[in-house]
Amino acid sequence: MTSAPALPPTLWFTRCPVPTATGIAADRHWLTDEFAPDGITVRSLQDAEPDADREAHFTHALPGLFREGGNVPALWARSRGERTRLVGLTWIEERQVVLVAPDSGIRSAGDLRGRRIALPAHSIAIDFWRAMALRGFEGALASAGLSLADTVPVDVPADGHTGQWAAELAALRRGDVDAVYVKGALAVEAARRSGAEVAVELDDLPDRRFRINNGTPRPITVHQDLLDEHPTLVDRFLAVLLRAADWAAGSPAEVDRILGAETGAGAEGVAGAYRPGTHRTLHPDLSPERLALLAEQESALRAHGFLPEPVQVTTWADPEPLRRAAALNAAHPESPQPAAL
Repeated sequence: MTSAPALPPTLWFTRCPVPTATGIAADRHWLTDEFAPDGITVRSLQDAEPDADREAHFTHALPGLFREGGNVPALWARSRGERTRLVGLTWIEERQVVLVAPDSGIRSAGDLRGRRIALPAHSIAIDFWRAMALRGFEGALASAGLSLADTVPVDVPADGHTGQWAAELAALRRGDVDAVYVKGALAVEAARRSGAEVAVELDDLPDRRFRINNGTPRPITVHQDLLDEHPTLVDRFLAVLLRAADWAAGSPAEVDRILGAETGAGAEGVAGAYRPGTHRTLHPDLSPERLALLAEQESALRAHGFLPEPVQVTTWADPEPLRRAAALNAAHPESPQPAAL
C-alpha cells in the first residue's frame, strides 16, 4: 500500500499589488491560522527575500505556490510548459485610462487615429507592461472601430526608470508620444503628478471585451504537482479565499485600508482607481463568460508574440477544487454571510 505524500512544510502565495482575496486573507491572518495546526507555514513570496525565488511569481516554477495575479505571466508560464492549473478567475475593474497632454486635442478614442502611442520595452522575461499597453490601446481603439494599424506605435525604453509608467509619462511630457495607457491606483497618482489628462476612460465603455487586459480577468493558479499530491490543501486554501471575499463584501472601509497597503497608493489613488462596490467583486469563479474572456486574451497575446505555444483555456481550467472549496466555506463556523449585492 502506497503511503500518502508527506505534507509540505511550507505553502507559498503570491499576488499582484491589486485587490485580491489572497491579499485580504493574508491581512486577516486567515491563511496562517488555517494551516498552522498541520505544522505548515504559509509565506508570502513578496515578503520572503532573500530565501525565495521572486521570479516564481512569473514562472510559477515553485510547486507549493498559489498565485493570484495578472493573466499575462500566468498564461506565459503555462505556454512555456509549466504544469499549472487554473482554479479561479476574478473580474475586478481597475481604472484603465489613456492619458494625453493637456493641449493634445485628443478627447476620445477616435482621436487616436494617426497618433503616436507609447509601448514600453522592459528587459524582463515576460514584458507584461508592454502587453498591458498593447491590449489597453487595442480595447480603446476597438471601441471606436479602429485598430493598432490606425496609430503610430512608439517603443519607449523603460529600463532604469523608477516607478510604474515613469518612462511613458516622461515621453509624453517630452512630446515624444501622444498617448499613454495606465491602470490602477498608482496610475491615478502618477497622472496627477505628471499633469496629464484623461482622453479615454475604458471603464466607461459598455462592452467589457474592450477592457480585457492583464487583470481582467485575473487568474488564480496552482501547480499540478500540489493538486495531485495534496488536493485537500488546495481546497482549503481556496475556501479561505472565498471566506475572505465574503468578509470583504461586508467591510468596505477595511477593504479600502487593505487596498492602500496592497497597492502602495494613498486614499486618493485607491478611491480614484476602484469604483464603489469593488469590495463585493473579489469572489473567484470559472464561469463560461470569464473563461471566454480569458481565451480572447490568450489569442491576442499569442498574436503579439508573448506566448510561445497556445494555451487551451478550457482544458487548463479545473473547476473541481473551487467547487469543493465552496462546500468547505459554507460549512465553516466563522464564514460570514455574503453581503447583498
